[in-house]
Amino acid sequence: MSQTETKTLEDLLSSKGLEQAADWVKKYPEERKRAAIIPIMSIVQEELGYLTQESMDAVADYLVCPKIAAYEVATFYSMFRLKAAGKYVISLCTNVSCMLAGSEDIKKWFKDELGIEPGETSADGKFTLKEVECMAACGGAPMLEVDKQYHENLTVDKVAHLIRELK
Repeated sequence: MSQTETKTLEDLLSSKGLEQAADWVKKYPEERKRAAIIPIMSIVQEELGYLTQESMDAVADYLVCPKIAAYEVATFYSMFRLKAAGKYVISLCTNVSCMLAGSEDIKKWFKDELGIEPGETSADGKFTLKEVECMAACGGAPMLEVDKQYHENLTVDKVAHLIRELK
């Protein structure tokens, strides 16, 4: 394969991933299959770790939609990563409810204890901290998400315990 040759989704995903992508496309009328862009990009991210321009192009080609549509989705939704991340990606909400309930203290704890600020990965490659605007869990503020699981009503001690368990 030459460097100028474009990769397809078939080049990037496992057979299981391709089956999942095809199942998503089947859920929509042919002229609306672009609606499967979020779940298919989630499958790609799950398998590759993050989305590259090459993988976003492959998704767009697979769904027969403009490449810019894939870039828009990938850059709008906080669940998509555009660069390599640690084993655990921690999304810390710092919106108003979480901020008033102590998310700034938690963010400071990550800097003091793991040496990372939002957008950074710990030196051991285990933890990447993301600062997110809202995860719709204001009733449980402050909160964070790791491995698709919400942790709510946090304190610095609860976060320290959670991180110790993940190590």
